[in-house]
Amino acid sequence: MKAIVYTEYGPPEVLHLQEVAKPTPKENEILVRVAVTAVNYGDLVARNFKNISYAEFNMPTILMIPARFSFGWSKPKNPILGNEFSGVVEIVGSQVTRFKPGDPVFGYCGMNMGANAEYLCMPETGTVTHKPANLSHAETAVIPYGALMALNILKKADIQPGQKVLINGASGAIGSAALQLAKAQGAHVTGVCGTPRLAFVQALGADAVIDYTREDFTQNGETYDLILDVLGKSSFARCKNSLKPGGVYLLASFKMKAVFQMLWTSIVGDKKVICALVGDSATDLEVIKEMVEAGKIKGLVDRCFPLEQAAVAHRYVEAGHKQGNVIITVV
Repeated sequence: MKAIVYTEYGPPEVLHLQEVAKPTPKENEILVRVAVTAVNYGDLVARNFKNISYAEFNMPTILMIPARFSFGWSKPKNPILGNEFSGVVEIVGSQVTRFKPGDPVFGYCGMNMGANAEYLCMPETGTVTHKPANLSHAETAVIPYGALMALNILKKADIQPGQKVLINGASGAIGSAALQLAKAQGAHVTGVCGTPRLAFVQALGADAVIDYTREDFTQNGETYDLILDVLGKSSFARCKNSLKPGGVYLLASFKMKAVFQMLWTSIVGDKKVICALVGDSATDLEVIKEMVEAGKIKGLVDRCFPLEQAAVAHRYVEAGHKQGNVIITVV
């Protein structure tokens, strides 16, 4: 089968098209013929992980060493990127009962990656389920990663109808999903993003959009019940005055300083810092599927690239040109 392979860390040019062995599903696995996969932040980080500095690593420094072992210390442990996909089941293992050949499915591979290929094996109990009936493969493939992370992150905040929520980083995979989920929970949502992505965030249903290149949301006098800082680009010190009494500063990516602030604010003061470490599951993906079919979550695609142009797709995303989600079409 054809796959995009990388055998060393580095810029997009390390990605190349190669013939590799087609995987064979185990008795508890399904073989998926991948139709579409997305290019997200995790792909960019994994591709260049050896060159990511401790300062650039968006988690506590103590986690950097196990992450290096997981990805591969000097070279990639898994040579095929891609952690979210939409496709069709081709073969099922002898013990599989949830799926049958021909079923359209979508899912999330996590750190195992592997979706930048014509075929992919997934455990039946993995983060995979039947594709939403109302979206194309292209629209579906951009949903799993961001929606899974956002769903579990927002559980930490217990959003109530009518609350004001600000999402700093609303145009990325997690931020755009969080925006839609918060709207579905009845919140008034403000999205913060750069100039090229204002229209994208508005199309997702944001009640207000702030261009961070022109306005500092911490200085405009508005206050919020929840500020979700997706990549930790701000700080509790800067955001504190933008929180209402009892407000929450929620971090999807954070350093140890924020962990200490979370512990301190859990004891002192009425404004809280929460650092979110979350996982994923097939149950969560099923919830997301139902929300998609109910029209509460949508997948918007900016640009698509064929499999052989995966390096071009990475370069486009890394350069900050994207105005929505970027996909790679496999079939």
